[in-house]
Amino acid sequence: MLFVNFVHCMIILKHLFYAILFILLFIACKNDTPPHEKKDERSNTQKDKIIREQFVKANQQLTQKEIDEMDYYVKTHQMPFTKTTSGIRYFVYKPSSKGDSIKNGMQITINYQVKLLNGTECYSSAENGPKTFIVGQADLESGIHKGVLFLKRGDKAMFLIPSVLAHGLLGDMNKIPPQMPIVYDVEIY
Repeated sequence: MLFVNFVHCMIILKHLFYAILFILLFIACKNDTPPHEKKDERSNTQKDKIIREQFVKANQQLTQKEIDEMDYYVKTHQMPFTKTTSGIRYFVYKPSSKGDSIKNGMQITINYQVKLLNGTECYSSAENGPKTFIVGQADLESGIHKGVLFLKRGDKAMFLIPSVLAHGLLGDMNKIPPQMPIVYDVEIY
């Protein structure tokens, strides 16, 4: 438990570091040229390019951080997750022998449990009831819509969903922190 809290604290410190870095970059790139001075358009274009490059680099670092965290989860839990091109990882731990493959436009119902990578439970169907939705059309994490397309009715599976396909830069403003990958354990029926 102490190790889990330590890892969670390290993750929070990383987020704080990136937030401070972002603020410093923003302040450093602020244009303080008085309005009466003539601006050199060429230098402004160069500044814009540098700022864009800094944001791209920061985004790449955040993406790599999440990939590393999900890799660590896979390694420590020793589950054979399959990685998709979108970055979602899934593991069908109880496959259905007769279920239909899930397709966009199908209505499905899932029992679920949503956790952070450190094991903290955020939401579950035991607490909130099952979710029924139309695949590809409902107000639900886009990672779930993409992930269920790899499954069949009756499957029980786990998803590791990167924040960009879950709750993004801001989290869900409740139980899921900003820029946090999530673990979704689902049963489809």
